Amino acid sequence: MAGANMNREWQDHLTSRRRGLEKKQNELAGLEASCTEFRYFLLSMVTGLLATPDYVRASIADVPGDQSKTIAKKLERQNVLYDSSKSFTFVLTEQAVRWPLLPPLAMAMQLDRLASVSRIPNVRLGVIPLAGCIPERPLNTFTVYDDRLATVETGTGVMIFRDHRDVSAYRNEFAAYERYALFGEKARKLLSDWSLIFTRQR
Repeated sequence: MAGANMNREWQDHLTSRRRGLEKKQNELAGLEASCTEFRYFLLSMVTGLLATPDYVRASIADVPGDQSKTIAKKLERQNVLYDSSKSFTFVLTEQAVRWPLLPPLAMAMQLDRLASVSRIPNVRLGVIPLAGCIPERPLNTFTVYDDRLATVETGTGVMIFRDHRDVSAYRNEFAAYERYALFGEKARKLLSDWSLIFTRQR
């Protein structure tokens, strides 16, 4: 039982905020430096690697104090997307893409950012539209790093899994959602259509 617990770790948001969010950003940067294959399933929001500065700022607006260092570190981390030795697959639900965290024009710019990132050669960005029948039942946003680590986000913190059985389970779950996602030009067409809707709301 002790061995199983060593392979699972809970990091609550309150503790992370007390330590300083920039420290969490440094931990994530370390993971991104040491891994080569990344899978992101984004259920309700856009992750920092894909975000505009306005979106990054809004995503931590509820955290008290000066967040300038955290914002700068989040934006700096985006450079890893251009490292051709690494591969990234992002699968976003329509809800994650269209949730109006920002005013309409800023949201349109965020969608344009997603389309731009989707053209990076080592990045695959897919969108699951809320249409048709999708029998899967997603509960959480999660990320899989290579085949050695998975992180699962909840409203109050992040669960970290290191046991290969847990990591394999999340890799399999990711593959299931990936089957419903549109990639390439089909994804960019959706993003363009949704961006236009935001633009018209000005």
